[in-house]
Amino acid sequence: MSRVCELTGKKAMVGNNVSHAMNKTKRKFSVNLVKKRFYIPEEDRWITLKVSTAALKTINKIGISAALKKAQKII
Repeated sequence: MSRVCELTGKKAMVGNNVSHAMNKTKRKFSVNLVKKRFYIPEEDRWITLKVSTAALKTINKIGISAALKKAQKII
């Protein structure tokens, strides 16, 4: 499976490595993904999601149910 956040849809970006001599070569900025299990009390079940750490902070702040609703993911 590709390295994409299942909540926010974040994926790798491209940019340049820039040397001291200003030579530029392409590089990839990967997403910081974590595989995490979440408990949904409304449905009384566990789900496993691959989420970015930024999405994890959002889940910790507003809760998994609100984060799923905000991302329009019905799981």
